[in-house]
Amino acid sequence: MDTAGAPNTPPSKLKLTPIEATPETFKEFGQVIGVSPDGEKFGPQDAQLDLSRGIPRFYIMHLEDQPLKFSSITHHASVTQCLGSIGGHVWYLGVAKPSILEPDEINGDAGMNIVKSRRGHFYVPPAVEDVRIFRISGPKFLKLNHGTWHAGPLFKADTMDFYNLELSDTNVVDHTTHDFLRANGVLILIDE
Repeated sequence: MDTAGAPNTPPSKLKLTPIEATPETFKEFGQVIGVSPDGEKFGPQDAQLDLSRGIPRFYIMHLEDQPLKFSSITHHASVTQCLGSIGGHVWYLGVAKPSILEPDEINGDAGMNIVKSRRGHFYVPPAVEDVRIFRISGPKFLKLNHGTWHAGPLFKADTMDFYNLELSDTNVVDHTTHDFLRANGVLILIDE
């Protein structure tokens, strides 16, 4: 459904039920990292990071008024981003699988809706039906794979603080967004 040319058409509302984020349920999108004992050796249970394309930035992100709905979704092509709530409070994240194309894939399927980002990489916009909602609770954080589409963090409280690990210029030069409302006429609601 493409309602981009119909400005007075009310959006369709799609309600999605959240899935609890676990290492198994989230593996297509990244990793769920939980508590580990002090002194434990590095292994596959730890965040497998790629911060090699710039200067890492680790900071506390203060967010206000992030209700359980969204119409746009973002990806970062150059970094594995980590997000977690300070205090282990419940939060939500909408995600879709990465859809960045390698150069040899660009001419492979003429039927794909291929877009070139401001950064210069090519991708296929995520489909509404591919969006999943995850509920994150307790002392854990998410590591997003390169190119994982994400919307949020979203939460019920008025404000929340999150630690965020990305690159120093991620939000300036590596921030590709798809707008479901403009492209598909859809607003996604979290049914919680």
